[in-house]
Amino acid sequence: MDNGDIACDGYHKYKEDVKLMAETGLRAFRFSISWSRLILNGRGSINPKGLQFYKNFIQELVRHGIEPHVTLYHYDHPQYLEDDYGGWINRRIIKDFTAYADVCFREFGRYVKFWTTINEANIFTIGGYNDGNSPPGRCSFPGRNCLLGNSSTETYIVGHNLLLAHASVSRLFKQKYKDIQGGSVGFSLYAFDFTPSTSSKDDEIATQRANDFYLGWMLEPVIYGHYPDAMKKTVGSRLPVFSEEESEQVKGSSDFIETIHYLTASVTKNEMNPSLSRITDFNSDLGVSINISSLKDKYVGSPWAMEGILEYIKQRYGNPQSTFLRMVK
Repeated sequence: MDNGDIACDGYHKYKEDVKLMAETGLRAFRFSISWSRLILNGRGSINPKGLQFYKNFIQELVRHGIEPHVTLYHYDHPQYLEDDYGGWINRRIIKDFTAYADVCFREFGRYVKFWTTINEANIFTIGGYNDGNSPPGRCSFPGRNCLLGNSSTETYIVGHNLLLAHASVSRLFKQKYKDIQGGSVGFSLYAFDFTPSTSSKDDEIATQRANDFYLGWMLEPVIYGHYPDAMKKTVGSRLPVFSEEESEQVKGSSDFIETIHYLTASVTKNEMNPSLSRITDFNSDLGVSINISSLKDKYVGSPWAMEGILEYIKQRYGNPQSTFLRMVK
C-alpha cells in the first residue's frame, strides 16, 4: 500500500540486474517502458533522464547477449492524460499513444526487434474499467471504491480504443521503421485454459462462450477485423463498431500474438443472469460460471494447459503465423 518509486531499485541497479540475468543464462528479457517516465505529461518534450536510462539498460542487455523484448504499455499512462480527457475512455489517446510509440521506435529501435504494444489488453480493460480493482480503478458497482466509471459501457469502449491504438502503432512502425530497423510488433492477451465442468453440451457451449469473451474479444479483431458474433449478439449497441477503414487497419495488425497464461478454470452454463448488482457489465454479458482452479491444483500453469491454449488458437483462428506464449506460475 505504498508507491512504486523505489521498489526493487532497478533504476540504479540495472547493471547488477543484467549481470545476474547473464549469469542465470537468460537469452531474452521482456520489460516495459513507462510512458510517464519517458514523456512526463504524455505528449511534448522527452524527459532526458528517462530516455538515457532506457538507452543504457537496453544497451547493457545487448552487450550481455540478451535480446530485449519491449512492452510499450503496462497499465500506466501519464496522469495528465487521465485528467485532461479521461485516458483510454477517449479516442484522443490513440494519437498520443502513437506519438509516444514513435519516440520509442526512433530512440530504441536500433537494438529492439520485438515490440509489444499493450500488455494483457483484455485483463487491463476488465480490471480497470469493469471491476475497478486495478488501475485506473473505474467501475459503477455500489460498495466498491470506484468514484467514477460505467461498467456497462466503458469496458467495451476502452477495449475498442486499445485495439485502434495498437493498429495505429503497428501501421506507423511498418510505414516508418520496419524497412530500416527490421523487427516486429505484437499484441498481448491473457488466456485462461478453459475446460467444461461436465461433458454436457451446455457446458461445452458455455466454454466456447468464455473463450469468445476473454480471448476472441480482442483476438478476432486483430485476425479477422471484427468482434465475435456471441459478443455482438449479447452486448448489442454497447459494443463499439469498427468502420470499414478501421476494420482493415486492425485486421492483420499483429506480427505475433503474445499469450500470457497463469490459471486453468472450469466453465458451467448459468441458468440465470449472474449480475447480483443488477448492473449489466462484462461478467453478466458473459453469462457463465467460471471456477478458477486452486493454486494447489497440479494442473495450474501446467505444460498441457499451455499446449491446450496454443492448440485452441491454432484450430479456432487458422494457425496464426507466430504465437508467443508465456507462463507465469
